[in-house]
Amino acid sequence: MKLHELSPAEGSKKASKRIGRGAASGQGKTAGKGHKGQKARAGKGVRAGFEGGQMPLQRRVPKRGFNNIFAKEISAVNVAALDKAFEDGATVTVESLVEKGLVKKAKDGVKILGNGELTKKLNVSVHAYSEAAKQKIEAAGGKAEVIG
Repeated sequence: MKLHELSPAEGSKKASKRIGRGAASGQGKTAGKGHKGQKARAGKGVRAGFEGGQMPLQRRVPKRGFNNIFAKEISAVNVAALDKAFEDGATVTVESLVEKGLVKKAKDGVKILGNGELTKKLNVSVHAYSEAAKQKIEAAGGKAEVIG
């Protein structure tokens, strides 16, 4: 095979539509733009979402709720999950929680919640605790340490 024998695959190259080039093309005269009006003129037509002066959809639908852009995204873990995942006397850190799969990502911090029972003595150091979780960790003989 030589360079001059190469050709593209059948149907892969399509000729561009030549608008406004006579009646034979089927796109002559008004060139597919209809008769007059804003969309037939040169330059930009109407903006996206414009409904001809009618109140647009994005302004008609009711707005609800509030999105706090300053809120911290916190990963939560219950004490019952700690009881299952860790051995007695273990040290629980953010890294160990990610390693065990209890937390996917640390995000803005990790908080321990008090749902479930804790029977093992654990030294826990995370960003925050609920009051019940702190009491359960200390009642089991462990330590609840807050990290910055």
